[in-house]
Amino acid sequence: MFKVYRMLVGFCLLASCQVGNVQGWVVCRQQHCLLSSCTGVSSRGQDHPRRTSVTNVVREDLGEEGTTGDDCNNRRQVIANSIKSILSLPLLSPLFVSTVASAEKPSEFVNIGTQAPPPADGTAPFITLRNGVKIKEIRLGTGDAVVTPNSRVDIQCSGRLLNLNGVSFYNTKNNNPDGFGAIPLSLDLGKGMAVPGLEAGLVGMKKAGVRRIIVPQELAYNGFPGLEPQPFTAEEQRALDSVVKNPRRDGAILFDVQLERLK
Repeated sequence: MFKVYRMLVGFCLLASCQVGNVQGWVVCRQQHCLLSSCTGVSSRGQDHPRRTSVTNVVREDLGEEGTTGDDCNNRRQVIANSIKSILSLPLLSPLFVSTVASAEKPSEFVNIGTQAPPPADGTAPFITLRNGVKIKEIRLGTGDAVVTPNSRVDIQCSGRLLNLNGVSFYNTKNNNPDGFGAIPLSLDLGKGMAVPGLEAGLVGMKKAGVRRIIVPQELAYNGFPGLEPQPFTAEEQRALDSVVKNPRRDGAILFDVQLERLK
């Protein structure tokens, strides 16, 4: 259907390029192509009353009564009114309307990209504590007991450097000396064993819970370089030092923690 519309517009443009009579108008109806000129006379000099002269329709829209091609001076106006006249035909109006409607954007796609998407993993958003530490619940634990500021906890933990695109500098999975499983990190909270930001992020967790904790640099290794967790390998230590000992880099740390036991 769109090809038919393009063909009709092409004929209108072709007609505007003629100097004398307007030639090349074609109206397809019942599989018969009828060709007419501005004078309505065939090349043999005989009139054909059954043929439709589109140019005469155009002149009627313009308020003109002339029948020669010399009256068509404003070709842009002729083309505009020709298209209007052609589209007013009963057979072509539904074609034009359906073509325009198909080009319109469906309403369900109007607001795409304007609304913030939900978290990719379907978990709750980050919560910012008073000291600037951010926590996000990945998996809620079980039981009634929760971690307090003075609890003793055993955790599986990984640490990454946000300023180095998440490079890992610590993981309890690497603490597996006998090959029987990773040894958890044991901490007595409130006694200065771990960096303050990690301790604050652990409060409120339940057994088997998983939490993501973002610690600002002032509560991480920039102010407390010797506290837990500490890297296991020299490579991990160099990665941590490249951030902590560089004043131009942000020393924020991301911890992923799973609570195994608490007392």
